[in-house]
Amino acid sequence: MYEKQDGLGFATSVLSLGSWNTWDRMDFDDAVHLIRHAIDAGVTLFDVAHYNMGPHSEQSRTDLLFGEAVRAAGIARDEYQLCGKLWLWDYPNTGFARQLATSFARIGVERAEAVVVGDYFDRPDIPRIVTEVAEQVRLGRFDVWGVNNWLAADLDRALEFAEKEGLPAPGFAQLKYSVARRSMAEGPFYGAHFEAGRLTLQASDVFEGGVLLGKTPERKIGADPGGIRESIKAAAGGVATVAAEFGVSPSQLAIAFCLAYVPVANVLFGVSRLPQLEDNLGAVRLASEHGPEVRDALEDLWLDRAVAADGTL
Repeated sequence: MYEKQDGLGFATSVLSLGSWNTWDRMDFDDAVHLIRHAIDAGVTLFDVAHYNMGPHSEQSRTDLLFGEAVRAAGIARDEYQLCGKLWLWDYPNTGFARQLATSFARIGVERAEAVVVGDYFDRPDIPRIVTEVAEQVRLGRFDVWGVNNWLAADLDRALEFAEKEGLPAPGFAQLKYSVARRSMAEGPFYGAHFEAGRLTLQASDVFEGGVLLGKTPERKIGADPGGIRESIKAAAGGVATVAAEFGVSPSQLAIAFCLAYVPVANVLFGVSRLPQLEDNLGAVRLASEHGPEVRDALEDLWLDRAVAADGTL
């Protein structure tokens, strides 16, 4: 039920679990049980990063704990897929080969199925990035790659350069996408690539760190493009009202909204309790049975219409 063939360039599940502020906030035995339960339920993709640079320089142990939990659960490497992160905050000072060697050693693996090349403050050297990514693919360290919240112009440059040089192009985009944040993913810039089949979409930050669900998170959460978080906080009641009309939880509604958007190949979220995971699994059926109705019911909660669709501020 949760499998989608080759949605991100390899066969994986439509739902995936993130690692940021996740495994390091859990009792270890609970993390072991949750990961085992996720895989048994068909959620097989895990986004795991070494958080040691730029805005993510927390020096978190979450990736170490993930690897330890997988081993403690007796999970074989071929039972799950791994999506890593390559950071641009100190690039090219800290190159991709070095980042991957460190990350894989911390998790206890030799390779990943995919990586996401992260966002940035200063405009990066796109040809250099594409070339270095291609070298890591050639060396067998991962098979496919995506971009994380890149400016549309930089994505265009990467796609054009990769095609010209015969190198692996980014195959998916990990973007903030939710009931409230739609402009970048649904706008004309990324949208043209989705429509042409050059990219698929991995929806991330779908709960706005819990704010969209009416929570007040104490942990660090993602950035707030356009400064609309207070509006999202105010919209949580509307999400809850629509969820009640469908007889589902707000989290199921939020995930189903994303899954019902055709370019979405995968929805990435974090959970730190097993009941959260079990609840979120229900979103797949909701999207399958009522996807268009869910999206129609939430149309008025699109809150970032005035935010630039190409990622510029």
